[in-house]
Amino acid sequence: MDLGLEGGFEIPSACYNKKIHPDWKPKKTRNGYLKLQRTAFETVFANDIRDDAKAAWVGYFSKQKKDVYTVGSIVDLVKAAKKGEYTFPEKIDVVTGGFPCQDFSVAGKRKGFCSNKSHTGETSVVCVDPSESRGSLYLWMKDVISIVQPKLFIAENVKGLTNLADAKQIIEKDFRSTCDNGYLVVEAKVLYAPDYGVPQSRERVIFLGFKKSALRPEALEELSKTEISDQYNPYPVKTHGKKEDANLLPIVTTGQVFADLPEPDNSTDIDQQTYSKAMYMGKHCQGQNEIKLNAVGPTIRSEHHGNIEFRRLSSEHGGTHTKELNEGKQERRLTIRECARIQTFPDDYRFISKKDEDLVAVSGSKAYQLIGNAVPPYLAYNLAKRLEENWDLYFKKDDE
Repeated sequence: MDLGLEGGFEIPSACYNKKIHPDWKPKKTRNGYLKLQRTAFETVFANDIRDDAKAAWVGYFSKQKKDVYTVGSIVDLVKAAKKGEYTFPEKIDVVTGGFPCQDFSVAGKRKGFCSNKSHTGETSVVCVDPSESRGSLYLWMKDVISIVQPKLFIAENVKGLTNLADAKQIIEKDFRSTCDNGYLVVEAKVLYAPDYGVPQSRERVIFLGFKKSALRPEALEELSKTEISDQYNPYPVKTHGKKEDANLLPIVTTGQVFADLPEPDNSTDIDQQTYSKAMYMGKHCQGQNEIKLNAVGPTIRSEHHGNIEFRRLSSEHGGTHTKELNEGKQERRLTIRECARIQTFPDDYRFISKKDEDLVAVSGSKAYQLIGNAVPPYLAYNLAKRLEENWDLYFKKDDE
C-alpha cells in the first residue's frame, strides 16, 4: 500500500491503459516496461509487527526512511500514545491500514471477531480484552485515526470479510463513530485486481473514511448519497476487462509478466533463484496446481513453501506447458520474483536479504509470506491516483 500510494515504480506496459488515464504519463524505461510518475503522497510513518517486513521495506525505501518504520503491535503503540509515552506524527492527511485478514479469509478458519489469536499473533486460551484479539485490530486503527485525525483513511481487507455475517456493516459503523461521528464512511467496495491491470485473481475490500469538517459542503453532500456520482466517486475506474468495452484493455496474464524472466539457474536475481522445493503432493492439497500462462495468476497467499503454486508441473503430474517441458525445463513451484511480479512489485523491490546492521535476515519462506500479505502495489496506485485527482474536489484548502 505504501509503494502504491507513493508511485514512482516500474510496471509492465500491458498494465497501463493510456486511453483511460492519458494524464498519468509513465515513462518508458526498457522494452515492455514503464515507470509510473510519483504521486503527491509521501509515507512518514510505517508500522508492522514483523521485523522481516521492515527489512524488505527499508531495502526498497532506503536507509534514509528507516526511522519512520516502527516494529511492534499497534495495540501497544496506541496504549503508549494515550499515556503520553509515544507520539504519532502530526499534520497527517491520510492513514492507511491493512488489519489482519486471517480471521476473515475463506482460506482461514473464519473466526472473524471471535479470533482466539492475540494482537501479537499468539494463541490465547482466554482473551481478557476481546478488542485485543487479532480479529478486532481494526478498532485500534480506529484509535489511531482518533489520535491523528487525518482528512482521509483507507482500510483494506480480504473479500471474505463481506461474506462473514454482518462484519462489513459492523466495521463501517465502528469507523463512522470515530471522533464522535466525525467521519463519513462511504460504502466499502470490493476491488478485483485484474480490472486494474494486475495479473492476479485477487479481491480486496476497501473502506474509505472522510473527515467531515475537512470536506467542502458540496463534497459532503455528494459523498453522503447512496449512489455517488461518477465525478465524486472515490474508487478507481476499471482499465482492463471485457472486450465489449472498446476503452478497456485485455486482462494482463502471467505469461506477459513472466516473458523476460530467465529460469532460476540462469538468473542473477536471488529472488528469482529462490523457489520452494516442496514436492508435488496431489490435487487434493492447496497450492498443487500449475499456473496458466494465458490467464491471470492465482491469489498469492501468505503461505510457507508447501502451498505455493507450481510454475509448471511435469507431464506425469498433469502439466500442460508441453513446449517448456520438451525444452528440458523442470517441474518447480513459483519463485519469489514470480510471486512478486504477479503482485506487481517492481524488480528492484527485493525480499530475500541477509542480516544488515539492525535489520533481520529475510528467508525465502518469509519472503513468500510478505508478498502474500501485501496489497498489489499497482492496485493501490490506481486508488491513490483517483484520490489525488479528486483531492481538491473533496477537501477545503488549509486556509479556508
